[in-house]
Amino acid sequence: MKNLASRFLKDESGATAIEYGLIASLIAVVIIGAATTLGSKISNTFSQVSNQLR
Repeated sequence: MKNLASRFLKDESGATAIEYGLIASLIAVVIIGAATTLGSKISNTFSQVSNQLR
């Protein structure tokens, strides 16, 4: 039983998976934020061009 507990405490594969998951979610949040901002700017640009063509 003691051996099982010591192996469990030394195993870091779960922590690594959690770290990769956190990094991936942070990257996704940054991409979503950038896409939202870029989408707004592109929409405004097209609206301005459309207004100029009228």
